[in-house]
Amino acid sequence: MMHQELLEVTLIYGEHLPAEELAAIPEERLVSAANLAASLAGLTEPAEMTLVITDDAEVQELNRNYRDVDATTDVLAFAFEEEAEEGGEAFVLPTQSRRYLGDVIISLPQARRQAEAGGHPLASELCLLTVHGTLHLLGHDHAEPEEKARMWALQREALEKLGCAEAAPQEE
Repeated sequence: MMHQELLEVTLIYGEHLPAEELAAIPEERLVSAANLAASLAGLTEPAEMTLVITDDAEVQELNRNYRDVDATTDVLAFAFEEEAEEGGEAFVLPTQSRRYLGDVIISLPQARRQAEAGGHPLASELCLLTVHGTLHLLGHDHAEPEEKARMWALQREALEKLGCAEAAPQEE
C-alpha cells in the first residue's frame, strides 16, 4: 500500500481457532486494510488498535456482556475513547506512546459464512470487517441514513483500493 502507516495494529487470535484456520488469515492485508480505513477517515496522528480474530463463542460472549445481545455477530468494535468518556473500562489497556483507538473483534467462522454466502474469498470478507470495525473506532456509524451512506462510501473506497471490491456491502 502506498498510504502512510500511522496505525499500529496488534493482531491477537482466539485460543480455540485451529492452526489450519489461522493459516487462512492474510495478516499483512488486514493491517493494510486498517491503515487505509484510518487514512480515509482522516487519521493524521500515530495511533494503535487491536484486531482480535476469534470464534463465534467468544464473540457471542462479548456481544452478550457488552451489548446485551445474546448472539454471535461478524464484528464488534470497542472504541477506547468512547468507553473512557462513558466512565467504562477499555477492553485492552492502552500503551502511552500513541493514541489508543480500541479493539475490533471478528468472528472467523461468521466471516467465512458471509464470504461463502457472498461468493467471494474469505480474505476479502476479513478486509471488509477490518475496515468496518476501524471506521467504528474512528467515530463512524450507520444508525442514520446519512451516516450509513458516508460509512459505506468509505468502505467501498477502501475495499476497491485493497482489491476486495466484491465484498463491499450493497446499497439497500
